[in-house]
Amino acid sequence: MSETLQNEWTPSCMICGQQKENGIMIISEFICEDCEKEMVRTDVSDIKYPFFIHQMKQILYKKNA
Repeated sequence: MSETLQNEWTPSCMICGQQKENGIMIISEFICEDCEKEMVRTDVSDIKYPFFIHQMKQILYKKNA
C-alpha cells in the first residue's frame, strides 16, 4: 500500500459507524466530534443515554479482554 493511501485513512466512529476525520480517541476507540457533542448534551432521561453508556462500556471491555 502506498504511503499516500495510508495517510488518507479515516477512522470509523464507534458510536455512529461513520468515517470522520475529527474526534477523540478513548483508549483505542475513535468517537467522532458530532457523537462526542451529542453524548455530552444528552440528558440521563433521554432514550439515547443507555445506548451511549453501552457503547462506552464496550471500550472498557475491549481494554480488559
